[in-house]
Amino acid sequence: MSRQVPSPLPWLAGLLAVYLIAPLVAGLQAAATADWNAVDYATLVRACLVSLASASCATLLTALCGIPLGFALARKPGRAVGVLGFLVQLPLALPPLASGVLLLFLVGYNAPLGRLTHGDLTDSFAGIVLAETFVSAPFVIIAARSAFAALDPAIEDVAATLGRRRLAVFWRATLPAVRPALLAGLLLAWLRAFGEFGATVMVAYHPYSLPVYTYVAFGDHGLPAMLPVLLPAVVLALAIMALSSTARARSAPRATRRSRRAAAPAQPTAAATAAPAVTGGLQFDISHRLNGFDLAVAWSSQARRLAILGPSGSGKSLTLRMIAGLQQPERGYVRLGARELTRLAPSVRRIGYVPQGYALFPHLDVAGQLRFPADADPVRAARWLERLELTGLVRRYPTQLSLGQQQRVALARALVRPAQLLLLDEPFSALDAPLRAALRRELCALQAELPVVTLLVTHDPQEALQLADELLLIAGGRVLQSGPAAAVLRRPASELAARLLGADNVASGIAAGRHLMLGGGVRIEVPGAPLPSGPVGWSVAPERLWIHAGGAYAATVEALIPGAMPQAWIRCGDARIRAACGADLTPGQQCRFDLDGERLQIWPHPVRPAVPATPTA
Repeated sequence: MSRQVPSPLPWLAGLLAVYLIAPLVAGLQAAATADWNAVDYATLVRACLVSLASASCATLLTALCGIPLGFALARKPGRAVGVLGFLVQLPLALPPLASGVLLLFLVGYNAPLGRLTHGDLTDSFAGIVLAETFVSAPFVIIAARSAFAALDPAIEDVAATLGRRRLAVFWRATLPAVRPALLAGLLLAWLRAFGEFGATVMVAYHPYSLPVYTYVAFGDHGLPAMLPVLLPAVVLALAIMALSSTARARSAPRATRRSRRAAAPAQPTAAATAAPAVTGGLQFDISHRLNGFDLAVAWSSQARRLAILGPSGSGKSLTLRMIAGLQQPERGYVRLGARELTRLAPSVRRIGYVPQGYALFPHLDVAGQLRFPADADPVRAARWLERLELTGLVRRYPTQLSLGQQQRVALARALVRPAQLLLLDEPFSALDAPLRAALRRELCALQAELPVVTLLVTHDPQEALQLADELLLIAGGRVLQSGPAAAVLRRPASELAARLLGADNVASGIAAGRHLMLGGGVRIEVPGAPLPSGPVGWSVAPERLWIHAGGAYAATVEALIPGAMPQAWIRCGDARIRAACGADLTPGQQCRFDLDGERLQIWPHPVRPAVPATPTA
């Protein structure tokens, strides 16, 4: 889809484009007056070969060392690393001749390395490579550092949980994910090395590289002899740029062909077995301090469907990362059944992990995503492709998938290898409401099929109550409450816990046995076990409290709330609450209402100490 570019951007872009192309056009026009006989073609060919070989060697050296350096600069924060990152970019700011002089202090005849190598590092092919490496390396370092810093760290986290060890994660996930940026940096480095003159002429005047020979030919024969000398340089540069573009264009089709072979139907094998079912449930007790945030959470559950519920910034995702082994707690333990996981690497914990945003590998299509796990089984992959309705998408890349499709691919990828624990970090947060509801139902059905423990992290109480049998409520890095979902919902430990569970129609009262006492002598019957006597807070959803003429409780209408499902503020004793209303009401009118006692949430209400009266003068 084409888009209009706002004025004056096209004019500014065109001006620079014309300026950059105009010298090439002028050079072509000078072909008729060029002196084609003044050039020593044998020397020109040798110079071209020297520049081609030296630029390639310099780029190879830079790739071998510059990419790891860029990775270290991106991943190791600190002042010392920042200073190092500044210094290694210095050759970009130096005049090329100054770069050559600095190199002579290191590799010249009387320099330390020069004496050690008997001067072989100057006026030699090695000297050309050293000079070109010095001036071109910053392009690769900067490209690599920027690419690694911009990479979603969840991609490496997921790769680690899929059975890949650290080096394998780097080679198979990190590097391919940033490949386009690295190729661009390597291309810039090669072109910079190929055209390097200043540092080269200071370190290695002989053998002639193409830029040095161009300088010599210009001094001997003048401008008429320059076009025959420049023509090979332009052709070689254009050829390398074209090859680089072709390589980038072909990388995706090659991945598709590999994935196509992997997606071929597989025959059932003995490897297509699930991990042993967990007996003993999940237990953890972890403490950690990170950037001023203190986390101290503990939980032990025998249930298979679990959820951690809490507001943003409460430590939910940090807890999940520690269970996955992506971060080690300062103190504590993590156990799954009889297995101690605390010190195990993520690759051997037998877990599946679906992070926020899904972290699909950008360089792999759907079939490639399912091939990535270290012990991926083709039969399981084919099964989950069919079960999650992904069979027709195996050749698509992440950018070609909708959010719902991405979520299903991430889930299938986590299930391809035998796992005993499935960790889901807010998997529905990026989806619209209808799709979220549909995928919740799908996951709920999958939970009934999977012989694994599922642990969902969410801030949505509806998700937690639909997809978990037991809940852990946390806030500020601390546990608020844990237990069976129905019990936690009916009897929150505090008002904060109740609000995390969705309570927003909050009032207060006095508990007395099986009754909730409100002001004015109103007694609301509470099903279930008798309540401990004392002050309590309580809540009920407005749709579970409705106004009608035969209601059991009397109230006064205070205000109306219009909408598709109208509600009214009513006063019952000393409680002001919202109720669903289907009849015409007016403020001040007396009414009656009923409520669903099974949906009452009741929690202990702290008694605040009385404030002493302020003495008067």
